[in-house]
Amino acid sequence: MEKVYKVHPEAEEFYFPGNEIGILVSHGFTGSTQSMRYLGTQIAKAGFTVYGPRLTGHGTEPEDMEQATYKDWISDVEKGLERLQQTCSKIFIIGLSMGGTLSLYLAQKYVDIAGIIPINAAVDIPNLKATYENMKNSGTRFIEGIGSDIKMAGVAELAYSKTPVKSLGDLITLMDQVRGNLYKVTVPTLIISSIVDHVVPPENSKQIYHSISTEDKSIVFLKNSYHVATLDNDKDLIAKECSRFISNRV
Repeated sequence: MEKVYKVHPEAEEFYFPGNEIGILVSHGFTGSTQSMRYLGTQIAKAGFTVYGPRLTGHGTEPEDMEQATYKDWISDVEKGLERLQQTCSKIFIIGLSMGGTLSLYLAQKYVDIAGIIPINAAVDIPNLKATYENMKNSGTRFIEGIGSDIKMAGVAELAYSKTPVKSLGDLITLMDQVRGNLYKVTVPTLIISSIVDHVVPPENSKQIYHSISTEDKSIVFLKNSYHVATLDNDKDLIAKECSRFISNRV
């Protein structure tokens, strides 16, 4: 009998009904909706409809994530897009880390998206690739977790304390696919990047900026936050920039 994993209360999906402008909000690799709930709440205050899905295998146990694939995560955000399309005429996508990678994927595939906001998005992490190559045939199932890279004292991300080695391979496959198709991104794009990030090299955001084809693109650099910026010192700045970007394009 397949084990049913309990979802942590703070990791449940969230949905804030609003107007016909829909905002899909995606959390990152080994993280949960907890990292995006504050941002989603702030954006919803502007009247927008906001949906934050829980990616498959996240918010439960690392053993659950181990069974998921990158195709599941793509399917999760595609279903989120479909849900918003039922009531919304324009849809924007905001994603943190791998959620940002997924926002780029959706923009590559669905050109009718109104705009995307990748936050510390991942398209190339050399250290992670090296770790995976060293570990994939070792028989080791888990390595130390990568969550909660936050500058603000006393704040913690709800993320796994250990990372499935198998899942690293899925993330790498997703990043490689998205990186190779960055030129297909033609929708308005606001890139948000922490100057100091101990998980995803900040060079990723610069690579994204220079590789996407849209002329409507800009970068906001965060000086006071690490990787999980949506829970860090700049969380209100992020909310403000996201709301401004969206409002200027509706």
